[in-house]
Amino acid sequence: MIAPLDDIDRIMSVMERAFSAEFGEAWNRRQVGDALTIGNCRYGLIAPDGAEHLAEKVDTAGFFMSRAILDEEELLLFAIAPEYRRRGLGHRLLSRFLSSAKATGTARVFLEMRYGNPAAFLYAAHGFQEIGRRPSYYRTPTGDRIDAISQELIFQEYSDT
Repeated sequence: MIAPLDDIDRIMSVMERAFSAEFGEAWNRRQVGDALTIGNCRYGLIAPDGAEHLAEKVDTAGFFMSRAILDEEELLLFAIAPEYRRRGLGHRLLSRFLSSAKATGTARVFLEMRYGNPAAFLYAAHGFQEIGRRPSYYRTPTGDRIDAISQELIFQEYSDT
């Protein structure tokens, strides 16, 4: 899915606000653009009011980016801007992503996150379960190392209610 430039701007705006530079999790504009030129990557946006389609002047509250391979999909990036958190938008956006993945025949979804990521509660609420760890994968500016947690959701166990 090739994203219009203004959608890439929206993704980058949320990512700059949502991802702490401390962990190096954010992608740069070229990485986002390159990923979205590949036919198996897709994205979704959410407005502050929960709408999927954003009007021209509306701020972007969050986004997801994913990559599909055969009957599996990996959630590459997921973020809600800090000023829009705790309003149910993360649940709404994740539900939308999972429902659309399931509708296209995806059997399982994977994601990876750093240990201690507050989004772990959101993912658990939607049925994701830990399946592995990469010890000391992330490095902080102080040199501390943090594990990466691999999680999966198998769709026969998922209900978007």
